[in-house]
Amino acid sequence: MDSEPPTQDPDSPFARWPRKFACAARGIVAGVRGQDSFYVHLPAAVVVCVAAALLEVSNAEWLALILCITIVLAAELFNSAIEHLARAVTRDENPAIRDALDIASGAVLVTAIGASVVGVMVLVS
Repeated sequence: MDSEPPTQDPDSPFARWPRKFACAARGIVAGVRGQDSFYVHLPAAVVVCVAAALLEVSNAEWLALILCITIVLAAELFNSAIEHLARAVTRDENPAIRDALDIASGAVLVTAIGASVVGVMVLVS
């Protein structure tokens, strides 16, 4: 009896997941590319992880550090997305777009300050 492998419906939710992950990975690359902030955030994350490993921080402390790193990188990606969208809308001076870009940058700053406080509390104390 010949049995053919089951074909997957291209419209099924399961079939769409690989494409979603590919788009997300492309988005991360597009978000990081050309953004100077990642040249600060990524090395800082590596330094924090190395210091945490050398200091043998607890699992709970690792959790806090990794969560902070993830939040800062995600905030930076959101900021990059808004910058890309703003450039697609117009290159002209627009006060509303300027405010949106500044608010997104402010969100990154808030997360970075919070992450720095957590990092100091975990690594210095």
